[in-house]
Amino acid sequence: MAASAVPQPRSSKTEFYTDNKRKEDIRHSNIAAAKSVADAVRTSLGPKGMDKMISTSSGDVIITNDGATILNNMQLLQPAAKMLVELSKSQDAAAGDGTTTVVVIAGALLDSCRLLLTRGIHPTVVSDSLHKAAVKAIDILTAMAVPVELGDRESLVKSASTSLNSKVVSQYSTLLAPLAVDAVTSVVDPEKPEQVDLRDIKIVKKLGGTVDDTQLVKGLVFDKKVSHAAGGPTRMENAKIGVIQFQISPPKTDIEQSIVVSDYSQMDRILKEERSYILGMIKKIKGTGCNVLLIQKSILRDAVTDLSLHYLAKAKILVIKDVERDEIEFITKTLNCLPIANIEHFRAEKLGQADLVEEVSLGDGGKIVKISGIKDMGRTSTVLVRGSNI
Repeated sequence: MAASAVPQPRSSKTEFYTDNKRKEDIRHSNIAAAKSVADAVRTSLGPKGMDKMISTSSGDVIITNDGATILNNMQLLQPAAKMLVELSKSQDAAAGDGTTTVVVIAGALLDSCRLLLTRGIHPTVVSDSLHKAAVKAIDILTAMAVPVELGDRESLVKSASTSLNSKVVSQYSTLLAPLAVDAVTSVVDPEKPEQVDLRDIKIVKKLGGTVDDTQLVKGLVFDKKVSHAAGGPTRMENAKIGVIQFQISPPKTDIEQSIVVSDYSQMDRILKEERSYILGMIKKIKGTGCNVLLIQKSILRDAVTDLSLHYLAKAKILVIKDVERDEIEFITKTLNCLPIANIEHFRAEKLGQADLVEEVSLGDGGKIVKISGIKDMGRTSTVLVRGSNI
């Protein structure tokens, strides 16, 4: 008789298999991707750094050694590599310089972390150590830092020149460094010197001329011509300037539809009503003393028509049309005026005042509109940048 099999008791301890190899592979791949990005911009660092030639998807060619510009034009898909791009953007927003340096340092630190991880040191320990090192580095940098006063223009110009030494335009640092310092000091609030809004400095790029023609303008500059369609004025002294966001053109229906007019008398009546409507608007504008009109670009219908430009020219009102919507805030802050969204709200107290508004020829065929001598001008400045490649 065969002996019956006695069942063996099951072990209460369950064995699990943990695959740590995949975790290590992910860490090493992230570090390798970030390090490759750092190596790509490493050769552009410092005064002897080389420029990069970048061909964009649209076919444009960019030559630069600015880390933020290079990284912004790189088509990156790996998440860790994208984080270095964001790191460079944060550095650019916070300091305006050091975009390449911060990426190179991050790549070097990650390479050192890779060596520590291969020796079996836990990632949390490495992370805590980096935080302690950052605190110590800040203490050392604070101790060796030299305070700079806003009134010490010479020191500020030297700092700006140092930042420009590694740029393509380093040979023009004697011109651009004082210009940059004067632009920033003109918009900074002495009571809150640490809060500088660079959006208060408008950069107007005008193709042509040389970098030597770049200038800081105390006032406003528009990269466009005065409207000459009906022979209106191109120069206005003692200007009263209105910034309007409505259209000086016949109204249209809210929906797309066509109107068929078969009677000549009705056609004549429509044209007469249009002339009467536009002439009434221009009389209200002229009645406030306004002699310069900045008209915001419209996407719904024409901001101005040939008929309205004709009447504006007859009223001796200088017209600058197609002002971009995102420029309105800067313009109104500079002119110390209010944007006007409706003809019924057009009043004299909403106008800005300036000594001179004129169309200026630049000598190479280009033209700009310059507004100078602004009364109660806001804390803004405008830089007109010239060059053969902008």
